[in-house]
Formats: sequence, C-alpha cells, structure tokens
Amino acid sequence: MSSPSRHYVLAAGGTGGHLIPAFALAVELERRGHHCALITDDRGSRLPGKPHTLVAHVLPAGRIGKNPLHWPKGIEAILEGKRMAARLFESFQPSAVIGFGGYPAFPALWAATSAGIPSVIHEQNAVLGRVNRFLAGRVDAIATSYRETERLKPKYLGKTHLVGNPIRAEVLALREQPFPAFSEDGLLRVLVTGGSQGAGILSEIVPDALAMLPPNLRNRLQVTQQCRPEDIEAVRGRYTSHEIPAELGTYFENMHERLADAHLFIGRAGASTVAELTAVGRPAILVPLPIATDDHQAYNTAEICAAGGARMIRQDKFTASELAKQIQAIAMNPQSLATAAHAAWNCGYPNAVSDLADLMEGFGGAPLMDVIRVADSAEAAPSAQGVTA
Repeated sequence: MSSPSRHYVLAAGGTGGHLIPAFALAVELERRGHHCALITDDRGSRLPGKPHTLVAHVLPAGRIGKNPLHWPKGIEAILEGKRMAARLFESFQPSAVIGFGGYPAFPALWAATSAGIPSVIHEQNAVLGRVNRFLAGRVDAIATSYRETERLKPKYLGKTHLVGNPIRAEVLALREQPFPAFSEDGLLRVLVTGGSQGAGILSEIVPDALAMLPPNLRNRLQVTQQCRPEDIEAVRGRYTSHEIPAELGTYFENMHERLADAHLFIGRAGASTVAELTAVGRPAILVPLPIATDDHQAYNTAEICAAGGARMIRQDKFTASELAKQIQAIAMNPQSLATAAHAAWNCGYPNAVSDLADLMEGFGGAPLMDVIRVADSAEAAPSAQGVTA
C-alpha cells in the first residue's frame, strides 16, 4: 500500500557532490508519489542530471568567510535566502526539508527550523561539513554515509542514521554485474578521472607511472582518462611516446559504462566517487585532494582502504614510481584484483536512496524509522555478500 502524497524540499550547494544524492532522492520520492522542490544556487540550477520534474529555486549563496569586511554582504545574502525559502514553504507546505550541505542549504534549513518544519541533513563525506556542523544541533535527524563520521558530536548520535550516499541509478544498476574478466594475458582496463574538472596532477603522473610497469602489464594496458582541456594534448603526447593506447576526453557522458568495464580506477576521493566505486565494486588507487576542507577526501578513503578495496596515496607522495609500485601490488595477480573488487563491493550501501527516502517519509506520516540507526552497529553494517572474488 503506497503512502499518501506529500511535499519535500531538498536543499544543496551547486556542486555534483551535493546534488547527485539530492537528485537521486528526488527521483525515489517522486517514484513513491511525492512532490519535490530543489533549493540551490545558480550553478546547481544548471548542473546536468537534474530530473526534469524537479523545479529548482535559486537562493543567494551567502557565506561568512575569514575577512570581517565581507561579513555584512554575506549576512545580508543569508537573510534574503531565508526569507525566500520561507515564502516557498508557505506555498509548497513541505512535510520535511533536507539539506545536503553547501551554502544554499543553510538559509533553507534555518527557515525550516524557524517555522517548525521537520528537518534533516545528509552528510556525503566522512567528515561533517561546515554547514552541516552548524545545523546539526537544530535539525531533527542526521543521515550519514560512513560508519565513522568525524566532527559529529556524540550527543547527536541518538538522531543519527547511517544510510550511505545515494548515487545515480545507472551506476547502482551495475552492482549485480560480475567484475570484468581479467586474466594473465587479458587487457588491463584503467579508468582515470579527477572529478568533474579533471586533475592536473593525474595528467602529470599517471602516463609516466604506467610506462614504468613491467612489460607483461604495460603491454596489456587500455587507458581511459579524463583530463582538463588545457592538459589533454600534453597527456596525449605522453601516452603516444610511451606507446600506451589511451582514450582521452574532457568529459565522458557515459561514465557509468566506462566504470563497468574498468578493472582499476585511479583518481580523487570525492564522496560520490567513493560511493560509486563501492556500489559497483571496483579496486582503486585514490589520491585525496590536499586542499579539501578538513581533509575530508582522505577520511573518505579510510573504510575502503581498511577493507582492502583501495590504496591511498597522499598527493605529496604521489610520484610516478610510487604509483607504479601500487599498481603492481594491486594488479599484478588477477586474483588480487578480483579480491580487491570484492572488498570494495562489500563497503557499498546499495539501499542508500531507499533508506534515505524511508527516513524522509517518517516525517508527516508514519513514525520515524529506527531500523537504520547508527547506534545499532549490526543493523548499520553493509551487506557482506556480493561479487564473488
């Protein structure tokens, strides 16, 4: 029996890391018969992948930085955003508002808590973000993506729920597919990305590292690499000089298909990247972005690395020789690669979007779900079954 139709507001900053889980939740809630509205900034309203039924409302993205001279302008933008959100709530009448982090989420959640509307925050990273830290004491529920979340105060654990990080449906659909066959003489398909804009350090290091591999690995390489536009010709030249076949692009629309074929991933450790790697079960060598706030990308790698599904290299240690050594350690033996894939798969949270939707439906309708509380570690653990190693 389906639940009665309700309204929900999703608020998120304008990056893919904030909006991909928001889009996934909107699709799931609308599939269940509910109606959703999105609050974001100008970037977010134009991000590819937004469901066509999800109406975006652009709010001022005010922020309070370190320079006191900028505070008045930031405060003015936040207050205007709060007023705009309050007007939306008056007409839309949401059962609950959920924030996914980022500056536009702050005035929306502030307006919701001020109006007595049930509120939730979702944290995609393994460190509670700045906006979510500020709101954690005011909201009704906190949804997390990792078993351990840094900067989350113990006093909030009673309202904290481990759900995982919702990902795109086309990626999640790959979860039940077997790991691509890999043998002693078969192709080794390597996927390299640095996030939506690529990463210059990957362009500099990866081609030379692959060239250092022993001939029995190097001669079987098939590389797909996302590059920044200004780097792509130089990277192409490096691969050509090393005689390594590589497909390069600044953006791949069918990234889920590339991930499906890949035996090994090399790239950054953003929340969506790690969530997709663990959902699909792909071994990885992760290079956290060193300037990420609170070093959250390094914390994102902890769970998958501890399980044996990935290796992490700090950027200051990320040299061609070190990367070549780590690739050999994870890919020299076909069974080692399959075992790492299995370990990564077991770290996934395939029910993230449905669990988060259940949590939202707990407001304004049925009693709040308790089955996914972090406090009960047995319930919180991801599935231990998956792709056979």
